[in-house]
Amino acid sequence: MDEARTREVARGFAALLRAEAFAEIVELFAPPLRAVVNTEALRLAWTAEAAGRGGVTEVGEPVSEPGEAGLVRIRIPVSCANGGFTVVSSVGGDGLLHGLRLAGPDDGTAWQPPHYAAPARFTEREVRLGTGEFTVPGTLSLPVGPGPWPAVVLLSGGGAFDRDETSGPNKPLKDLAWGLASRQVAVLRFDKRSFTRPDGPALTMTDEYLPHTLAAVELLRQQPEVDATRIHLVGHSMGGKVAPRIAVASPEIAGLVLLAADAQPMHEAAVRVARYLAALTPGPGADEAVAALVRQAALVAGPDLTPDTPSELLPFGFSAAFWLDQRGYDPVATAAELALPILILQGGRDYQVTVADDLTRWRDALANRPDVTIRIHDDANHLFIPGTGPATPAEYARPGHVEPAVVDGIAAFLAQR
Repeated sequence: MDEARTREVARGFAALLRAEAFAEIVELFAPPLRAVVNTEALRLAWTAEAAGRGGVTEVGEPVSEPGEAGLVRIRIPVSCANGGFTVVSSVGGDGLLHGLRLAGPDDGTAWQPPHYAAPARFTEREVRLGTGEFTVPGTLSLPVGPGPWPAVVLLSGGGAFDRDETSGPNKPLKDLAWGLASRQVAVLRFDKRSFTRPDGPALTMTDEYLPHTLAAVELLRQQPEVDATRIHLVGHSMGGKVAPRIAVASPEIAGLVLLAADAQPMHEAAVRVARYLAALTPGPGADEAVAALVRQAALVAGPDLTPDTPSELLPFGFSAAFWLDQRGYDPVATAAELALPILILQGGRDYQVTVADDLTRWRDALANRPDVTIRIHDDANHLFIPGTGPATPAEYARPGHVEPAVVDGIAAFLAQR
Protein backbone atom coordinates (compact mmCIF):
# COMPACT_ATOMS: atom_id res chain seq x y z
CA MET A 1 0.00 0.00 0.00
CA ASP A 2 1.40 3.41 -0.96
CA GLU A 3 2.17 6.17 1.52
CA ALA A 4 -0.84 8.29 0.57
CA ARG A 5 -3.23 5.39 1.18
CA THR A 6 -1.56 4.63 4.51
CA ARG A 7 -2.06 8.24 5.62
CA GLU A 8 -5.69 8.07 4.57
CA VAL A 9 -6.30 4.90 6.61
CA ALA A 10 -4.47 6.34 9.62
CA ARG A 11 -6.42 9.61 9.55
CA GLY A 12 -9.69 7.76 9.17
CA PHE A 13 -8.82 5.58 12.14
CA ALA A 14 -7.97 8.65 14.24
CA ALA A 15 -11.28 10.28 13.27
CA LEU A 16 -13.21 7.20 14.40
CA LEU A 17 -11.32 7.24 17.70
CA ARG A 18 -12.32 10.88 18.22
CA ALA A 19 -15.94 9.89 17.67
CA GLU A 20 -15.54 6.76 19.84
CA ALA A 21 -17.13 4.86 16.95
CA PHE A 22 -15.96 1.46 18.14
CA ALA A 23 -18.19 -0.65 15.91
CA GLU A 24 -16.88 1.19 12.84
CA ILE A 25 -13.30 0.76 14.05
CA VAL A 26 -13.77 -3.01 14.34
CA GLU A 27 -14.87 -2.99 10.68
CA LEU A 28 -11.31 -1.85 9.87
CA PHE A 29 -9.79 -4.92 11.51
CA ALA A 30 -8.28 -7.74 9.48
CA PRO A 31 -10.09 -11.05 10.17
CA PRO A 32 -7.50 -12.43 12.66
CA LEU A 33 -7.68 -9.26 14.77
CA ARG A 34 -11.47 -9.10 14.54
CA ALA A 35 -11.58 -12.66 15.86
CA VAL A 36 -9.92 -11.63 19.13
CA VAL A 37 -11.02 -7.99 19.64
CA ASN A 38 -14.70 -7.18 19.36
CA THR A 39 -16.58 -3.90 19.77
CA GLU A 40 -17.20 -4.26 23.49
CA ALA A 41 -13.63 -5.32 24.22
CA LEU A 42 -12.37 -2.24 22.40
CA ARG A 43 -14.87 0.01 24.17
CA LEU A 44 -13.88 -1.38 27.57
CA ALA A 45 -10.14 -1.01 26.93
CA TRP A 46 -10.60 2.58 25.76
CA THR A 47 -12.86 3.44 28.70
CA ALA A 48 -10.42 1.92 31.20
CA GLU A 49 -7.44 3.85 29.82
CA ALA A 50 -9.38 7.11 29.66
CA ALA A 51 -10.97 6.71 33.08
CA GLY A 52 -7.65 6.17 34.80
CA ARG A 53 -6.33 9.40 33.28
CA GLY A 54 -9.22 11.73 33.94
CA GLY A 55 -10.93 11.38 30.56
CA VAL A 56 -9.85 12.04 26.96
CA THR A 57 -9.27 15.67 25.98
CA GLU A 58 -7.78 15.24 22.51
CA VAL A 59 -6.91 12.58 19.94
CA GLY A 60 -3.82 13.72 18.06
CA GLU A 61 -2.62 13.19 14.51
CA PRO A 62 -1.25 9.75 13.58
CA VAL A 63 2.45 9.13 12.98
CA SER A 64 3.56 6.32 10.64
CA GLU A 65 6.74 4.25 10.69
CA PRO A 66 7.91 0.98 9.10
CA GLY A 67 6.77 -2.09 10.99
CA GLU A 68 7.50 -5.80 10.78
CA ALA A 69 6.43 -8.29 8.10
CA GLY A 70 5.64 -5.56 5.58
CA LEU A 71 3.22 -3.76 7.90
CA VAL A 72 3.20 -0.03 8.65
CA ARG A 73 3.04 0.90 12.34
CA ILE A 74 0.69 3.77 13.24
CA ARG A 75 0.92 5.65 16.53
CA ILE A 76 -1.93 7.96 17.58
CA PRO A 77 -1.32 10.05 20.71
CA VAL A 78 -4.29 10.49 23.05
CA SER A 79 -4.20 13.35 25.57
CA CYS A 80 -6.14 13.10 28.82
CA ALA A 81 -6.80 15.41 31.75
CA ASN A 82 -4.06 13.61 33.68
CA GLY A 83 -1.47 12.37 31.21
CA GLY A 84 -2.24 10.33 28.13
CA PHE A 85 -1.67 7.13 26.22
CA THR A 86 -0.89 5.97 22.69
CA VAL A 87 -2.93 3.84 20.32
CA VAL A 88 -0.50 1.64 18.38
CA SER A 89 -1.78 -0.23 15.32
CA SER A 90 -0.37 -2.00 12.25
CA VAL A 91 -1.73 -1.41 8.75
CA GLY A 92 -1.29 -3.99 6.00
CA GLY A 93 -1.25 -3.70 2.24
CA ASP A 94 -4.96 -4.53 2.28
CA GLY A 95 -5.68 -1.27 4.12
CA LEU A 96 -6.84 -3.14 7.24
CA LEU A 97 -5.57 -3.03 10.82
CA HIS A 98 -3.63 -6.19 11.69
CA GLY A 99 -2.61 -5.26 15.23
CA LEU A 100 -3.83 -2.94 17.97
CA ARG A 101 -2.72 -2.12 21.49
CA LEU A 102 -2.90 0.75 23.96
CA ALA A 103 0.49 1.82 25.25
CA GLY A 104 1.94 4.48 27.49
CA PRO A 105 2.53 7.95 26.09
CA ASP A 106 5.39 8.43 23.64
CA ASP A 107 7.08 11.06 25.80
CA GLY A 108 10.64 10.07 24.97
CA THR A 109 11.27 8.71 28.45
CA ALA A 110 13.76 5.86 28.22
CA TRP A 111 14.16 3.13 30.80
CA GLN A 112 17.12 3.63 33.10
CA PRO A 113 18.63 0.87 35.24
CA PRO A 114 17.50 0.87 38.87
CA HIS A 115 20.10 1.84 41.43
CA TYR A 116 20.21 -1.72 42.75
CA ALA A 117 21.36 -3.14 39.40
CA ALA A 118 25.08 -3.62 38.80
CA PRO A 119 25.61 -4.47 35.10
CA ALA A 120 29.27 -5.27 35.67
CA ARG A 121 28.21 -8.27 37.78
CA PHE A 122 26.45 -10.16 34.96
CA THR A 123 26.40 -10.74 31.23
CA GLU A 124 23.46 -11.12 28.85
CA ARG A 125 22.89 -12.95 25.58
CA GLU A 126 20.00 -13.57 23.25
CA VAL A 127 18.33 -16.99 23.12
CA ARG A 128 15.46 -18.62 21.20
CA LEU A 129 12.74 -20.73 22.78
CA GLY A 130 10.28 -23.12 21.17
CA THR A 131 10.19 -24.79 17.80
CA GLY A 132 9.00 -24.00 14.31
CA GLU A 133 7.30 -20.76 13.39
CA PHE A 134 6.30 -20.02 16.97
CA THR A 135 9.77 -19.66 18.45
CA VAL A 136 10.18 -16.56 20.58
CA PRO A 137 13.28 -14.56 21.48
CA GLY A 138 14.51 -14.12 25.01
CA THR A 139 17.40 -12.87 27.12
CA LEU A 140 19.59 -14.97 29.41
CA SER A 141 21.32 -13.03 32.20
CA LEU A 142 24.21 -14.86 33.87
CA PRO A 143 26.18 -13.68 36.91
CA VAL A 144 29.88 -13.26 36.38
CA GLY A 145 31.77 -16.26 37.73
CA PRO A 146 31.63 -20.04 37.44
CA GLY A 147 28.57 -20.66 39.61
CA PRO A 148 26.61 -22.82 39.62
CA TRP A 149 23.94 -20.24 40.40
CA PRO A 150 20.27 -20.55 41.29
CA ALA A 151 18.07 -19.56 38.35
CA VAL A 152 14.62 -18.17 37.59
CA VAL A 153 12.34 -17.96 34.59
CA LEU A 154 10.38 -14.69 34.60
CA LEU A 155 6.74 -14.87 33.46
CA SER A 156 4.97 -11.64 32.54
CA GLY A 157 1.31 -10.87 33.11
CA GLY A 158 -1.68 -11.32 30.84
CA GLY A 159 -1.50 -9.50 27.53
CA ALA A 160 0.90 -9.13 24.64
CA PHE A 161 4.01 -8.35 26.69
CA ASP A 162 7.63 -8.35 25.65
CA ARG A 163 10.31 -9.99 27.79
CA ASP A 164 10.65 -6.84 29.93
CA GLU A 165 6.88 -6.52 30.52
CA THR A 166 7.15 -3.00 29.13
CA SER A 167 4.40 -0.74 30.47
CA GLY A 168 4.88 2.81 29.24
CA PRO A 169 8.33 3.92 30.45
CA ASN A 170 8.53 1.05 32.93
CA LYS A 171 10.05 -2.41 32.51
CA PRO A 172 9.34 -4.31 35.72
CA LEU A 173 10.68 -7.65 34.52
CA LYS A 174 13.89 -6.01 33.35
CA ASP A 175 14.18 -4.41 36.79
CA LEU A 176 13.84 -7.86 38.33
CA ALA A 177 16.21 -9.50 35.85
CA TRP A 178 18.98 -6.97 36.36
CA GLY A 179 18.42 -6.80 40.11
CA LEU A 180 18.53 -10.57 40.56
CA ALA A 181 21.44 -11.09 38.16
CA SER A 182 23.36 -8.53 40.21
CA ARG A 183 22.69 -10.78 43.22
CA GLN A 184 24.11 -13.97 41.69
CA VAL A 185 20.90 -15.35 40.20
CA ALA A 186 20.69 -16.53 36.59
CA VAL A 187 17.58 -15.11 34.89
CA LEU A 188 15.79 -16.05 31.67
CA ARG A 189 12.97 -13.89 30.32
CA PHE A 190 11.24 -14.06 26.93
CA ASP A 191 8.77 -12.32 24.66
CA LYS A 192 5.31 -13.83 24.78
CA ARG A 193 3.93 -15.46 21.67
CA SER A 194 1.07 -12.94 21.58
CA PHE A 195 3.69 -10.17 21.40
CA THR A 196 5.79 -11.69 18.63
CA ARG A 197 2.78 -12.93 16.64
CA PRO A 198 -0.16 -10.58 17.32
CA ASP A 199 -1.84 -11.90 14.18
CA GLY A 200 -1.51 -15.53 15.30
CA PRO A 201 -4.28 -17.90 16.37
CA ALA A 202 -6.28 -17.37 19.55
CA LEU A 203 -4.54 -18.91 22.56
CA THR A 204 -5.57 -20.17 25.95
CA MET A 205 -3.52 -19.21 28.98
CA THR A 206 -1.97 -22.67 28.97
CA ASP A 207 -1.12 -22.44 25.25
CA GLU A 208 0.63 -19.12 25.70
CA TYR A 209 2.73 -19.89 28.76
CA LEU A 210 3.38 -23.60 29.08
CA PRO A 211 5.44 -24.58 25.97
CA HIS A 212 7.90 -21.69 26.10
CA THR A 213 8.31 -21.84 29.87
CA LEU A 214 9.14 -25.54 29.72
CA ALA A 215 11.65 -24.76 26.95
CA ALA A 216 13.15 -22.01 29.15
CA VAL A 217 13.57 -24.42 32.07
CA GLU A 218 15.28 -26.95 29.80
CA LEU A 219 17.62 -24.30 28.39
CA LEU A 220 18.63 -23.25 31.91
CA ARG A 221 19.30 -26.88 32.84
CA GLN A 222 21.81 -27.06 29.98
CA GLN A 223 23.87 -24.11 31.22
CA PRO A 224 27.01 -25.13 33.17
CA GLU A 225 26.75 -21.92 35.21
CA VAL A 226 23.27 -22.89 36.46
CA ASP A 227 22.44 -25.22 39.35
CA ALA A 228 19.89 -27.49 37.65
CA THR A 229 18.36 -28.38 41.03
CA ARG A 230 17.56 -24.73 41.86
CA ILE A 231 15.48 -23.47 38.93
CA HIS A 232 12.43 -21.46 40.00
CA LEU A 233 9.51 -19.71 38.34
CA VAL A 234 8.89 -16.04 39.12
CA GLY A 235 5.47 -15.12 37.73
CA HIS A 236 3.78 -11.74 37.76
CA SER A 237 -0.02 -11.37 37.62
CA MET A 238 -1.30 -13.99 35.16
CA GLY A 239 2.26 -15.31 35.01
CA GLY A 240 1.96 -16.04 38.72
CA LYS A 241 -1.48 -17.53 38.28
CA VAL A 242 -0.27 -20.02 35.69
CA ALA A 243 2.99 -20.87 37.52
CA PRO A 244 1.50 -23.70 39.65
CA ARG A 245 0.11 -25.35 36.48
CA ILE A 246 3.56 -25.20 34.87
CA ALA A 247 5.15 -26.64 38.01
CA VAL A 248 2.82 -29.64 37.78
CA ALA A 249 4.11 -30.25 34.25
CA SER A 250 7.79 -29.76 35.12
CA PRO A 251 9.25 -31.71 38.06
CA GLU A 252 12.55 -29.86 37.48
CA ILE A 253 11.10 -26.69 39.04
CA ALA A 254 12.39 -26.17 42.59
CA GLY A 255 10.02 -23.43 43.80
CA LEU A 256 7.67 -20.60 42.91
CA VAL A 257 7.60 -16.84 43.43
CA LEU A 258 4.14 -15.41 42.84
CA LEU A 259 3.96 -11.63 42.37
CA ALA A 260 0.43 -10.18 42.47
CA ALA A 261 -0.87 -13.54 41.27
CA ASP A 262 -4.60 -13.40 40.67
CA ALA A 263 -6.72 -16.02 42.42
CA GLN A 264 -10.20 -14.56 41.94
CA PRO A 265 -11.84 -16.01 38.78
CA MET A 266 -10.80 -13.80 35.90
CA HIS A 267 -14.32 -12.95 34.71
CA GLU A 268 -15.24 -11.78 38.21
CA ALA A 269 -12.05 -9.75 38.56
CA ALA A 270 -12.66 -8.12 35.18
CA VAL A 271 -16.02 -6.77 36.34
CA ARG A 272 -14.57 -5.59 39.64
CA VAL A 273 -11.73 -3.71 37.94
CA ALA A 274 -14.08 -2.22 35.32
CA ARG A 275 -16.32 -0.85 38.07
CA TYR A 276 -13.31 0.60 39.88
CA LEU A 277 -12.14 2.39 36.74
CA ALA A 278 -15.62 3.55 35.76
CA ALA A 279 -15.99 5.17 39.18
CA LEU A 280 -12.95 7.35 38.45
CA THR A 281 -14.74 9.14 35.59
CA PRO A 282 -18.41 8.16 35.71
CA GLY A 283 -20.59 8.65 32.68
CA PRO A 284 -22.81 6.86 30.14
CA GLY A 285 -19.86 5.41 28.23
CA ALA A 286 -18.34 3.89 31.35
CA ASP A 287 -21.69 2.54 32.50
CA GLU A 288 -22.33 0.97 29.11
CA ALA A 289 -18.92 -0.73 29.08
CA VAL A 290 -19.44 -2.15 32.58
CA ALA A 291 -22.96 -3.37 31.78
CA ALA A 292 -21.71 -5.17 28.67
CA LEU A 293 -18.91 -6.81 30.63
CA VAL A 294 -21.34 -7.96 33.33
CA ARG A 295 -23.43 -9.72 30.68
CA GLN A 296 -20.37 -11.34 29.13
CA ALA A 297 -19.01 -12.47 32.52
CA ALA A 298 -22.36 -14.06 33.36
CA LEU A 299 -22.08 -16.15 30.20
CA VAL A 300 -18.59 -17.30 31.22
CA ALA A 301 -19.85 -18.31 34.66
CA GLY A 302 -23.03 -20.00 33.48
CA PRO A 303 -23.84 -23.43 32.04
CA ASP A 304 -24.27 -22.18 28.47
CA LEU A 305 -20.56 -21.61 27.75
CA THR A 306 -19.42 -24.16 25.17
CA PRO A 307 -16.43 -24.42 22.81
CA ASP A 308 -18.68 -23.03 20.08
CA THR A 309 -19.74 -19.87 21.92
CA PRO A 310 -18.79 -16.89 19.68
CA SER A 311 -15.94 -14.81 21.07
CA GLU A 312 -17.88 -11.58 20.45
CA LEU A 313 -20.23 -12.62 23.27
CA LEU A 314 -17.39 -13.09 25.77
CA PRO A 315 -15.23 -10.69 27.83
CA PHE A 316 -12.48 -8.91 25.86
CA GLY A 317 -13.41 -10.90 22.75
CA PHE A 318 -11.33 -13.83 24.04
CA SER A 319 -12.26 -17.24 22.70
CA ALA A 320 -14.54 -19.72 24.42
CA ALA A 321 -11.52 -22.04 24.67
CA PHE A 322 -9.68 -19.35 26.64
CA TRP A 323 -12.53 -18.96 29.11
CA LEU A 324 -13.12 -22.68 29.48
CA ASP A 325 -9.41 -23.07 30.27
CA GLN A 326 -9.65 -20.29 32.85
CA ARG A 327 -12.83 -21.67 34.39
CA GLY A 328 -11.38 -25.14 34.71
CA TYR A 329 -8.24 -24.04 36.55
CA ASP A 330 -7.92 -23.21 40.25
CA PRO A 331 -4.42 -21.82 40.86
CA VAL A 332 -4.74 -21.92 44.64
CA ALA A 333 -5.85 -25.55 44.78
CA THR A 334 -3.13 -26.49 42.29
CA ALA A 335 -0.47 -24.73 44.37
CA ALA A 336 -1.73 -26.43 47.53
CA GLU A 337 -0.99 -29.83 45.98
CA LEU A 338 2.62 -28.92 45.18
CA ALA A 339 5.37 -29.95 47.58
CA LEU A 340 7.37 -26.85 46.70
CA PRO A 341 8.49 -23.75 48.60
CA ILE A 342 6.46 -20.72 47.55
CA LEU A 343 7.01 -16.99 48.07
CA ILE A 344 3.89 -14.85 47.56
CA LEU A 345 4.28 -11.07 47.28
CA GLN A 346 1.43 -8.57 46.97
CA GLY A 347 1.22 -4.81 46.50
CA GLY A 348 -0.98 -3.06 49.01
CA ARG A 349 -2.07 -0.40 46.47
CA ASP A 350 -2.81 -2.86 43.67
CA TYR A 351 -6.37 -2.42 42.29
CA GLN A 352 -6.04 -5.18 39.68
CA VAL A 353 -4.99 -8.00 41.99
CA THR A 354 -5.91 -7.10 45.54
CA VAL A 355 -5.28 -8.15 49.10
CA ALA A 356 -9.01 -8.58 49.73
CA ASP A 357 -10.00 -10.40 46.54
CA ASP A 358 -6.90 -12.46 45.73
CA LEU A 359 -4.30 -12.64 48.48
CA THR A 360 -6.87 -13.83 51.03
CA ARG A 361 -7.49 -16.90 48.86
CA TRP A 362 -3.79 -17.74 48.76
CA ARG A 363 -3.47 -17.08 52.49
CA ASP A 364 -6.47 -19.19 53.47
CA ALA A 365 -5.14 -22.20 51.58
CA LEU A 366 -1.40 -21.91 52.18
CA ALA A 367 -0.67 -19.77 55.22
CA ASN A 368 -0.21 -22.73 57.57
CA ARG A 369 2.48 -24.32 55.44
CA PRO A 370 6.01 -23.67 56.77
CA ASP A 371 7.42 -23.64 53.22
CA VAL A 372 5.11 -20.78 52.12
CA THR A 373 6.03 -17.14 52.79
CA ILE A 374 3.55 -14.29 52.21
CA ARG A 375 4.49 -10.61 52.28
CA ILE A 376 2.57 -7.42 51.49
CA HIS A 377 4.43 -4.36 50.18
CA ASP A 378 2.04 -1.72 51.40
CA ASP A 379 3.01 1.15 49.08
CA ALA A 380 3.43 -0.93 45.89
CA ASN A 381 1.07 -0.90 42.92
CA HIS A 382 0.45 -3.80 40.52
CA LEU A 383 3.93 -3.40 39.00
CA PHE A 384 5.45 -3.32 42.50
CA ILE A 385 6.48 0.28 41.94
CA PRO A 386 6.00 2.36 45.11
CA GLY A 387 3.59 5.27 45.28
CA THR A 388 0.98 7.00 47.42
CA GLY A 389 -2.77 7.37 47.31
CA PRO A 390 -5.25 5.35 45.27
CA ALA A 391 -3.64 3.73 42.23
CA THR A 392 -4.88 4.45 38.69
CA PRO A 393 -3.68 3.47 35.19
CA ALA A 394 -2.10 6.92 34.88
CA GLU A 395 0.47 5.85 37.47
CA TYR A 396 1.86 3.28 35.03
CA ALA A 397 2.81 6.08 32.65
CA ARG A 398 5.19 7.59 35.21
CA PRO A 399 8.71 6.14 35.26
CA GLY A 400 9.68 4.11 38.30
CA HIS A 401 11.29 0.86 39.38
CA VAL A 402 10.32 -2.27 41.23
CA GLU A 403 10.87 -1.76 44.96
CA PRO A 404 14.36 -2.84 46.11
CA ALA A 405 12.77 -4.84 48.96
CA VAL A 406 10.99 -7.00 46.38
CA VAL A 407 14.26 -7.86 44.62
CA ASP A 408 16.04 -8.46 47.91
CA GLY A 409 13.20 -10.64 49.17
CA ILE A 410 13.25 -12.83 46.09
CA ALA A 411 17.05 -13.15 46.20
CA ALA A 412 16.94 -14.14 49.87
CA PHE A 413 14.23 -16.74 49.18
CA LEU A 414 16.33 -18.27 46.41
CA ALA A 415 19.46 -18.30 48.59
CA GLN A 416 17.62 -20.25 51.30
CA ARG A 417 16.76 -22.96 48.82
